[in-house]
This record gives sequence, C-alpha cells and structure tokens, in this order.
Amino acid sequence: MTKRALITGITGQDGSYLTELLLEKGYDVYGIIRRSSSFNTERIDHLYQDPHEPQTRLRLLYGDLNDSSSLNTILRKVKPDEIYNLGAQSHVRVSFDVPEYTAEVSGVGVVRILEAVREAGIRPKVYQASSSEVFGKAAEVPQSEKTPFHPRSPYGCAKAYGYYITVNYRESYNLFACNGILFNHESPRRGETFVSRKITRAATRIKLGLQEKLYLGNLDARRDWGHAADYVRAMWLMIQADEPDDYVIATGESHSVRDFLDQAFGYLDLDWKEHVDIDPRYYRPAEVDVLMGDASKARRVLGWEPTISFNELVTLMVDHDLELATQEAGQSTGDDRRAAPTKWGAA
Repeated sequence: MTKRALITGITGQDGSYLTELLLEKGYDVYGIIRRSSSFNTERIDHLYQDPHEPQTRLRLLYGDLNDSSSLNTILRKVKPDEIYNLGAQSHVRVSFDVPEYTAEVSGVGVVRILEAVREAGIRPKVYQASSSEVFGKAAEVPQSEKTPFHPRSPYGCAKAYGYYITVNYRESYNLFACNGILFNHESPRRGETFVSRKITRAATRIKLGLQEKLYLGNLDARRDWGHAADYVRAMWLMIQADEPDDYVIATGESHSVRDFLDQAFGYLDLDWKEHVDIDPRYYRPAEVDVLMGDASKARRVLGWEPTISFNELVTLMVDHDLELATQEAGQSTGDDRRAAPTKWGAA
C-alpha cells in the first residue's frame, strides 16, 4: 500500500528536497500551502513537470498553521501515514521584528498540528523541525541532545516550545513524534535573505559587475553548515525508526561567516575584503556566537552521515548563483522560468 506523507512548509528549501526524496521512494505527497495572491511554488514546480512523475502523486492543499480548522479538515481528508512539520517563520533576525507572529507559527503552530492529529483519531508518525537555535548561548561545544537549551531569539524560543510540546504529546498520548534538532543547512534553494545565500548571490553578481558591495553583520559568528538534501534524509530516517526519539543533525564542523566569505569569494578569485562592509542593522539584539553539533546519536541509531562537505556546499551554491547572475547580465539566452502548477487540491 502506498504511503501518504503530509508536509507543511513544502514550498521551502527543506520541503522541496523532502518532496523529491519521498516521491523517489514511492510516496503520495500532500503539501500544505497558504493562500496568497501569487504562486510561491518555484522550488517544487519541476516536480509537476517531470514526465516520469504522475502529477497525482503530489497534491497541494490550502491551509495555515495559524488556522486549526484547515489543519483538522486536511488531516481528516488525507489521513497521512507520516507528517513532516517544516512550516515556520524561519528567519532568526526577522523574528526580533515580528516576535508574536513567529511565536504563533513556529511555536503554537506545532501544538495545532499535534492537537489536530489527536482529535482526528489517526496515528501518523510526526516529525517536528526543531533548530540548533534552541541552544543559543550554548553551555558547551559541541551541542548534543543533552545540552541545555538557552535560546537567544524569538525564533529560538518558539522552536524550544515546539520541541517540548512534541515531547509532551509523545509522552502524554503515546504519539510517534520526533524532534530533529537540525543545525544550519543550506543549498542553492536557500532563501536569498539568509546569510549563506546572501553571500553567494552577492559574490557572483560582484564578479559580473552587477553589484559593488555586500553588507553583513557579525562576521565572527560560527555555525555548523551542512547541505539540506543530507538533512531531509535524516528526517525520513527518524520517522522510519522503531521508536520515536529526538536527534541532533549536524556535520560536527564549525565555520565562521568569514570562512564562508573566504570560500565563496575565493572560488571566484575575488577578495571579499574589497567588497564587504559591516552594517549594524544586521546585528542581532542577542548574538549566538558558536553552534556546532554532535550527531553521534544519529550516526549510531539511524546510520545517518552527511555526504556533502562545507567546501562542496559553498561551491555548489556559487556555481548555481553564477548561472543566475549570468542570465541577469544578459550573457545567456537560457530561460529558466518554470510554469506554475495548474492542478490544486481543495482543503
């Protein structure tokens, strides 16, 4: 019998890679998207156009993590075997500007999903996307599943609530519910307001004379950067385990923003110091200095290992963004625009 997976945040970076993985494994995939005046499905449009993938295996349904009724309706209709809750207001710096909205979507949205599962009387396996930002001002380096939480942003606080309410529903209602404490994971599909993609987009545009300066905040912040494709594989493995549990997913390496600049600009034979200026507006009110994960539990229990190194990750992103910059500069006649999907499911 074909498994059914329901994904919130399907149009995001992780949602798109997870959708590809699940379709390859023969799932029927249902994605929840918010109603808006324009399509925001670029990352998954190619899955509709693949002639080898029947469109009926991927369906998009209108719903919202702020709307319990839509979640209840979707769960009763889809009856998923697996739920991946990836939806969130996921930008840490922005969470300081919209803390209440961040709490509603990234925090309370989790309990809405879990409560909808309980009320529907179904027994899907649930994956909750947690974040290394729950560690914040970390008590130790590296951070593991046993490291105390000390979030330093509204986003981190919301994710901490989402983590604990997932554990609570697992223990209170015997739900198969897991937390994946994912450290920073990037890709060519990363949003352009995130520092990694901001760097690779700017470096390639500077290389082609389309841009002169890149403005950043704290260059000394250190993060554990992996590739999103590796990390969604870890999500799936958690759901396939015999027992629900919580796992840190990370590479075990720490690199600074300066290191990222060195790799991205150096790959293009540029000196980033000639092009990067510091803008205090990009500093966080409360900074997180060092995040580096210990994924030994995931390696031992799930057999998960990252396959893409930091240098390979940055190179992949620069190569992708160089193509975009080339198109932008009019040096290529290739047209990479994709048509919006035409078939939609109703919630």
